Amino acid sequence: MTGERLKHHADDENEIHDVATFQDPARNVVTPVLQLPPELALPIVEALAGLVRAAHVAPVALAPDEDGITRAQTFEEGDVYMLEKPFDGYFSSRYLMDFYDVTERGICSRMHLHTGLRFVRMMTGPGTTIRVGSLSPFVVTDVPGVTPFAPEQFTDALPDLPEGVQRTRYNLVVPENSFVDMQIPRGVSHQFNAIGPHAVIDSVHPEESIEVFRERMSGFRMMAQTIFLTEDRPDVASCTGDA
Repeated sequence: MTGERLKHHADDENEIHDVATFQDPARNVVTPVLQLPPELALPIVEALAGLVRAAHVAPVALAPDEDGITRAQTFEEGDVYMLEKPFDGYFSSRYLMDFYDVTERGICSRMHLHTGLRFVRMMTGPGTTIRVGSLSPFVVTDVPGVTPFAPEQFTDALPDLPEGVQRTRYNLVVPENSFVDMQIPRGVSHQFNAIGPHAVIDSVHPEESIEVFRERMSGFRMMAQTIFLTEDRPDVASCTGDA
């Protein structure tokens, strides 16, 4: 199995690494895909979110299946449904996430990384943006005549750090009624916070099965494939104040 382990404790679902010394091994690549009229964006986003909501009231999705996989789970950013699971000969899985609205909860999700690479498509509806953060600058795709827009970017200070520690956070805003893709290399920092009620992610995990073996996990533990870089979830102002 290629690659060194990233986890200290394979099955820990709240493992925290030292944010002061952490360095991204690569950079996230962001590709603006599409902007839609509100009357088209809203039914798409709500239909996908509806699948997640249906899973979270379905007993069969809330319990482990014959492979020990629980399809409906809760992540820090929202409710999740594993739409497609890995199987022998196919290592990838696919998730849908129905984002929480951070303005309703009053807290933001933490900066984190994953034990395997990720591909995410972020989708927003009316009155909703997604603020994406990283400890490294984003690479933004711009193909003249094809790429439909350039997302807003800015920097600020990562909140809730230990005394004496300062880290620059790079931010990118997914605008309303938009589809934006992000390619996340293994071990690269990122965070998502939805500001508004209509936001989903369609996420492909190409190494789902490989991650379990590489990190020596006891089985599919979706949250255990996340490593956090701060202890507490920061106040909502830390992910809404500058967007």
